[in-house]
Amino acid sequence: MPTHYSGTRAEMRTLDTFIKLTRCTNSLFTRLTERNTLGVITPSQFAVLEALFHLGSMTQGEVSTKVLKSGSNITTVIDNLERYGLVRRERDAKDRRVIHVHLTEAGQSKLDAVLPGHIAALVEEFSILSASEMETLGNICKKLGKGKGTK
Repeated sequence: MPTHYSGTRAEMRTLDTFIKLTRCTNSLFTRLTERNTLGVITPSQFAVLEALFHLGSMTQGEVSTKVLKSGSNITTVIDNLERYGLVRRERDAKDRRVIHVHLTEAGQSKLDAVLPGHIAALVEEFSILSASEMETLGNICKKLGKGKGTK
């Protein structure tokens, strides 16, 4: 659905592209949700578990930055993960304001259980693209994600 905004060509093209990008992302997440690839955990919780798995223990602020969630939102996500026993928090011995988040064995097991099915669903969803198209899309997304001045 193109934009109905009447502006310059650049504005209309930009809005049209943004609408397509947003609808694509929302549609993909909806289909993954319908497949229940993550079970009872939310996409945000999965992102935290995956970040801890790949990068190791981090401070709560670092987790927030890695998964692109606000500090208040990540607190709620980590609260729930901790309640389920999937992560544990530990205050820094030298600076009590700093909280480290660690993946527990249960968190590792949960990730081991859902990751293969989630990856399989993603592979199937992306199978409509050629390898070249996926690479191009990845590069475009990375460029747009980094923002202005990073051509």
